[in-house]
Amino acid sequence: MAQHRKPKQRSFSGQTARTAATLALASAATATAFEGTGHAEPRLSAGEVKAKVDKLYREAEVATEKYNGAKEKADRAEESLRDLRDEAARKTERLNSARRGLGSLATAQYRSGAMDPSVQLALSAEPDAFLDRAARADHAGRRQAAEVADVRRQVRELDQLRTEADDTLGDLKSRQADLKKHKKTVTGKLGEAKRLLARLTADERARLAAAERGEEAADADGAAGSDRASRADTRGAAPTGAAKAPNARAARAVSYAYKALGSPYVWGATGPNAFDCSGLTQAAYRAAGVSLPRTTYAQIDAGRRVGRSELQPGDLVFFYSGISHVGLYVGDGQMIHAPNPSAPVRLAPIDQMPFAGAARVA
Repeated sequence: MAQHRKPKQRSFSGQTARTAATLALASAATATAFEGTGHAEPRLSAGEVKAKVDKLYREAEVATEKYNGAKEKADRAEESLRDLRDEAARKTERLNSARRGLGSLATAQYRSGAMDPSVQLALSAEPDAFLDRAARADHAGRRQAAEVADVRRQVRELDQLRTEADDTLGDLKSRQADLKKHKKTVTGKLGEAKRLLARLTADERARLAAAERGEEAADADGAAGSDRASRADTRGAAPTGAAKAPNARAARAVSYAYKALGSPYVWGATGPNAFDCSGLTQAAYRAAGVSLPRTTYAQIDAGRRVGRSELQPGDLVFFYSGISHVGLYVGDGQMIHAPNPSAPVRLAPIDQMPFAGAARVA
């Protein structure tokens, strides 16, 4: 009988082995290409990265102002809730005291008995004295009725306070949810911008930074504007020859802004060491004794609207259709503003962004 032998495996060598290896690599590469479809990031030029990052910064600033507004409302709701709870605690103590007083009066009446007044008069050895006591008892009864009515009123007020506190707590939770949502949007946009910038080489990032620093001088009015920007590039008082503010409050706000030059941009910050755009203007006017709302879209309504041709140092200048950016006008077509996380508080021409309006608050 013929023996059945297992076929001998052919070994690949030479050209055959190389062909097999090539096919295997090609297959693996094809599979990898299909698996990675949609995930590969194209190489962007430095200019494309800057355009994308600028767009992300603008979107983050819109979300930042929404965050600032939600935080302002949440802070007010939290303060209101705290006040309501304090008032409820005080009213509860007064109510408990009134209830204890009624309890003492009721106990005294129980101990003295509840005999019919005509029977008490008939049995009394001194009718005149009894009538005097009866008159006093009638007065005490009216007083007791008033005290009962007062307790009932206090109970109603306390119930109303507790309802208001519950409503305010609900409002606070809603504001906190808005805060969380807007914070997530801001951090997402800023994180994406950071990742895009990280894809640039060190030389590309340095060139972008230099170009951004030079934008102010390039957009300013020739060499005079460049000199003005360079003289104000460090923290301190307004440079010699700067336009004069129309009044003391505006002057103090402008002075504060000059001293803030070079401070970092931090979203949600209102100073004294870091700012976002509306945080800077709010802090500048706080130093001047003027209280401004927290957000750009509220600050534009905080004072009298003025036209671009009417601008004076100290006016607030606003940009973009959604009123998402604000700066402090310092004269000669210039403002001080907190631009974005990649640039500190700086002097810049108001022509640098789409002008949306201005307000005079001092």
